[in-house]
Amino acid sequence: MFRSLLVRNSIGILLIHFSISCNPLTLNNPCDQKSKAYIETLLLASVSETPIPFCGFRVGNSPKLWETQAYLKASNADANDGFGYSVAISGDTIVVGAAGESSNQTTITNGPTASSDNSLGSAGAAYVFQRFGSSWSQAAYLKPSNLGGTDQFGVSVAIDRDTIVVGANQEDSNQTTITNAPNAIAPNEGATDSGAAYVFQRSGTTWSEQAYLKPSNTGANDQFGISLAISGDTIAVGAYFEDSNQTSITNGSPAPANEGATNAGAVYVFQRSGTTWSEQAYLKPSNMEAGDRFGITVDISNDTIVVGANLEASNQITITNGSGASVDNSAVNAGAAYVFRRTGTTWTQEAYLKAPNAESGDQFGNAVAIDGDTIVVGAFAESSNQTTITNGTTASSDNSASIAGAAYVFQRTGSTWSHQAYLKPPNLGADDRFGNTVAIEGNTILVSSIFEDNNQTTVTNGTMPNDDNSLSNSGAVYVFQRSGSTWAFRAYFKAPNADVEDRFGNAISISGDTAVVGVNLEDSNQNTITNGPTASTNNSALTSGAAFVFFRK
Repeated sequence: MFRSLLVRNSIGILLIHFSISCNPLTLNNPCDQKSKAYIETLLLASVSETPIPFCGFRVGNSPKLWETQAYLKASNADANDGFGYSVAISGDTIVVGAAGESSNQTTITNGPTASSDNSLGSAGAAYVFQRFGSSWSQAAYLKPSNLGGTDQFGVSVAIDRDTIVVGANQEDSNQTTITNAPNAIAPNEGATDSGAAYVFQRSGTTWSEQAYLKPSNTGANDQFGISLAISGDTIAVGAYFEDSNQTSITNGSPAPANEGATNAGAVYVFQRSGTTWSEQAYLKPSNMEAGDRFGITVDISNDTIVVGANLEASNQITITNGSGASVDNSAVNAGAAYVFRRTGTTWTQEAYLKAPNAESGDQFGNAVAIDGDTIVVGAFAESSNQTTITNGTTASSDNSASIAGAAYVFQRTGSTWSHQAYLKPPNLGADDRFGNTVAIEGNTILVSSIFEDNNQTTVTNGTMPNDDNSLSNSGAVYVFQRSGSTWAFRAYFKAPNADVEDRFGNAISISGDTAVVGVNLEDSNQNTITNGPTASTNNSALTSGAAFVFFRK
C-alpha cells in the first residue's frame, strides 16, 4: 500500500510515495539529509519522469500539466491576413508570420502597433510578442525594406534568442549576393518568385534589419525561403523548387546554376561572423531527382541539419547511415528525410531516413524537426488505422484509414541513426493529417492534425475524452513525452474557440515549457491579445488568423 505527499525543499516540490510499513530515517541512515547521496538522489528525482526508489520511499516530480496561456492576434488584424501561417518561439519571445497581410510599410515598428494600410496584397508581415511574467504583449511589427506585392513575407519564420529570420518565398529579385546592413537593398524585380530571407536582430528591446539573404544561384520560381531554421549563428533556407541536378554538396560559394532537374529542390546554409552573413554551403541529396521537393521543410540543431523531401519516390524502408541513398523510384511520393552534419566548416550527408512502413503517397518528410540527437518526421498522408504508439523499429502496414497520418522518431548514437518510435494519436481518424507539422524540445514532441474534427475547446492532460467529430477540420495538436527511450501520449491541445475549417496546428513550435500553435484560417476580428484561457468566437474577419500559447507547469 502506498501513500503520497508533497515535500517542499530547496530544489522544489517533490512528490514522495511511501510505504506505511517502511522504517523511519535515523541519523545513521545512508540517506541522511546531510549526506551527499541524499542530495544527489533528490536532484535526480527533480528531473525524473517517473518516481525513483530511495530508502524505502519513491521520490519524483509532481507531474506538470499543460494549460492555455494566451490568445495572440495582430494589432492590425484583417480578413485574409493569414496570421499564424508560421510561428516560432525562443524563451519568452514569439514570432508569428502573416503571409497574406497587405500593408505597404517598409520599416519596422517597435512597439504594439501596426499599419492599417491594405494597398499591397499579400506582401506579408511578421509580429514579435514578448512575455513578462505570464502576460504577452506585441513588441514589434516586422516588414522588409524592399517589400513587394505578393512577396508572402512571413511564409516562414525562425528565432534563436535575439535573432529572427523571415522567409518571403515569392520575392522577385534576381540578386545573387547577400546584403548586410547598413547597406540598402536595391529594388529589383528580375526573377519572379525567386524568394528571399531577411534577418532581424534585437538590441535591448529594439529590432532592426541585419541582412537580406539571397542564394548564389538565384533562379525564377525557386521559392527560396519557403522553409528556414536558425541555430546560433547558422541559418538554413530551403528552396523546394530549385532546379539543379547536382547530387553532391558544395561547401562554399557559388552554387551551380544548371537547370537540369525541375523542382528537385535545395537547401542553403548561411553563417554569421560578427554581424556579417555569408553563404557557407549548398546542400543537395545524393539521390536527387526532379520533382522531389527537397527543402520543403528544414530544421537545424547546432551542427546538424535535417531536410524533408516529401515527394521522393524510393521504396526503401530502412535507414542508410552515410552518404548513400536509394535511386529506386517505385514508390511515388513516399518521401524521405536527409541528415547533414558539419565538421569545422564542411558539411557532409550523414544519413538518409525512410519510414519503416514507407509506401507510395505517404509524403514522409512533409514536416521535420530536430533537437540534439533526436529527429521527428511527419507523414501526413500515411494511412494506418493504429491508435497507439509503437516504441521500437517497426510501424503498421495497415492502410484502412486514408490520410490519417503518422510521425516517426529517429535517434542518433555517435553518427548512427536508428528508428526509435512510430507515433499515432489516440483518437485517429481518416483524413486527420496527423503529422502535418512537428516540433521537438528535449524529450517533448508536438504533432498537429489540422483536419481533426473534435468539438472540444479545452486542453486534455492524460487520457483522451470521448471522441466527437462535429467540428470538421477544426484541428488539434498532440503532445508526446519520452522517458528513457519510451514515448507516451501526454496531452491534447484544442483552441478555446475551435471552429470548423480553422485548421488549428498549421504551424507549431516549442521552447522549454511553452508551446505556440498557429491557426491561419481562424476568423475573429479581434486586434488585441487575450492573456488567459479564452478566445473570441467572432467570425467577422475570415482567415485573419490567430496563434495560441500553451504553458506547462
